[in-house]
Amino acid sequence: MQIKRTIEKLPGGMMVGPLLLGALITTFFPDLGKTLGSFTYAVMNGSLPILAVFFVCIGATIDLKATPYILKKGGALLGTKLLCGTGLGLIAAQFIPTGMVESGFFTGLSVLAIVASMNDTNGGLYMALVGQFGKKDDAAAYSLMSLESGPFFTMLTLGVAGLAAFPIPTFIGTILPLLVGIFLGNADKEMRQFLAPAVPIMIPFFAFGLGNTLNFMTVWKAGLLGILMGVAVVVITGTALIMADKLTGGNGVAGIAAATTAGNAAAVPAAIAAIDTSYAPIAPSATMLVATCIIVTAVLTPFVTAMWAKRVAGTAATTNPQ
Repeated sequence: MQIKRTIEKLPGGMMVGPLLLGALITTFFPDLGKTLGSFTYAVMNGSLPILAVFFVCIGATIDLKATPYILKKGGALLGTKLLCGTGLGLIAAQFIPTGMVESGFFTGLSVLAIVASMNDTNGGLYMALVGQFGKKDDAAAYSLMSLESGPFFTMLTLGVAGLAAFPIPTFIGTILPLLVGIFLGNADKEMRQFLAPAVPIMIPFFAFGLGNTLNFMTVWKAGLLGILMGVAVVVITGTALIMADKLTGGNGVAGIAAATTAGNAAAVPAAIAAIDTSYAPIAPSATMLVATCIIVTAVLTPFVTAMWAKRVAGTAATTNPQ
């Protein structure tokens, strides 16, 4: 049986597949976890501890000794992504000051969903696209961009927008697992080699736990709005990232390749809700909107990147004829 290959046929499959399975169980068998209890209940409802370990492992993959070019490129793309999320979050906060939209086409939309979908890049897809259409050094820039992972920058944006007030210890506690991983990975190369392989392994487990907090009625409501949000991620962040890429000596390929929503971004709303319980009613809708963005950007961005690379190659051939 080719279970892994089958799951990976779905964009972001190792994240989205288990998440949807968890939502399916919760929708039709809401009390199954409590009935079975023990380890089964822990797996179905224990996404946060798994996420904490996940951030330690992903931190270990970040190399602080990257070359100046990688730091410049990664820093530019990271900063641009975060500015897009912050800017849109601040704008949205003027129209959705608290909670989420309760009726109409935009039902379920919240600042939390917007920021979480914009802030984080799908690293695997970015490196694959840049490896095919761009430069090797641009692919390596993701070692710095992976600092986006986790709820820290979303918390920061919500704080700047005046929509939440997180105590300093909470900020520290949120980013500490990532910092611990960065320290371990840079202090000991063998620790990096030990922890790094666990990053993809943990994704389906915390995704399944997150899925068990969702209901398919929420998925249905997120449908078209989630698709449009995914398109917005590509268009808005893609435009800004192309400009940032060009300003740092690129041709825009690395920029548009970063115009995605990361698989682990679906975990951010639940993480925020665990820190600030006022976001608990919003988290399920935000999670499904972000999950839809993951799928849409994973499908759309490769096509757009290929088109942009073809355009760049054509322009270069015209400018420098043989």
